[in-house]
Amino acid sequence: MKIASIVSTKGGPGKTTVTANLGAFCADANIRTLLIDLDTQPSLSSFYRIDHEAPGGTYQLIAQNDTRPEQVISRTCIPNLSLILSNDPYNQLSNLLLHAADGRLRLKNLVSSFADDFDLILIDTQGARSVVLEMALLCSDLAISPITPDMLAAREFYRGTQQLLKDLEPLAALGVHTPPLNIVINKLDATNDASLIYQSLTETLADHPQINLLQTTLPAAVSFRRAATEGIPAHRLEYRQPLNRRSPSAFSVIKALAVELFPEWKAQFELLSEQTLNNRRKADQEVAS
Repeated sequence: MKIASIVSTKGGPGKTTVTANLGAFCADANIRTLLIDLDTQPSLSSFYRIDHEAPGGTYQLIAQNDTRPEQVISRTCIPNLSLILSNDPYNQLSNLLLHAADGRLRLKNLVSSFADDFDLILIDTQGARSVVLEMALLCSDLAISPITPDMLAAREFYRGTQQLLKDLEPLAALGVHTPPLNIVINKLDATNDASLIYQSLTETLADHPQINLLQTTLPAAVSFRRAATEGIPAHRLEYRQPLNRRSPSAFSVIKALAVELFPEWKAQFELLSEQTLNNRRKADQEVAS
C-alpha cells in the first residue's frame, strides 16, 4: 500500500483539486484508492457524490482509533474510490493530538489497518502549518505539494515548507523520517511571469536532497473548474485535447502526473483509453440528468 499526502503551508494552491482528480484517475485505472479528508474546510468530502455514507469519519478514526471500514469509510460514486469524510469542523483533533503521547504518529499507526483493502491512500490536509499536517506528512511514503506560479506563493512555499522539514528532522532519531516532497506547478498559464517563476524554482530546488520539482505541470484550464462544479473527474470531462487550445487535455495531464508519482502502476494507467473514458463520461451525464 502506498500513502501520499497532499500538503501546503499556504492556502489556495489547489490541494483538493489535485487530490480529487489524482484519486479518481487512479481509481479508474483499477487501483483501490482511499481518500482521507483532514481539512476542516471539507471540500474533498463533497467533491464527488457519496453513494454510501459511513456513520463516522476522520474524528472517529483519529480521536477514537476506529478503523472499522463500516464505521469510517464511505463510498463515492466512482468505483474503486472510497473516502473518509472530514467531520471535525471545530478543529478538535489539533488540540487532541498536541496533548497525545503519539500525536504526530497517530495516523501512521492507524492506516496499516487498511492495507488489505486499498492499494493507495491520498490524504488532503489543511492549508496551514499544524500538527494535523505534520501527522499526515509523517505517515506518508511521499508528499505532493501544489504551488501556483506567482512570486508570493513561491516565497511562502520556500520559507514555510523548508522550515517544516527542518522542524521534523529530530524525529529521525526515533526512526521516523519525513518523505520526499514532490512539487507540482498548478494553474500554470502562458505568461512570461509564470515561466520565469517556474524557471527560478527549477534552479533553486535542483540540488535539494529532499525536494523534487515534477516535470508535469497543471495548466490554468477551465476544464478543472468545470469538473469540480459538475462533481466529475477532470480526465473524464476532457479526455481529448481541445482544438482551440495549446495545452494538453486534462486526461493527458493527470495521466502524466500519476505516472510520474506512481511509476509502479504505469502499465495500469496506460490501459485507460479515450473510448473507456467516453463511456464513463456518458454514464456521468445519464446520472446527472
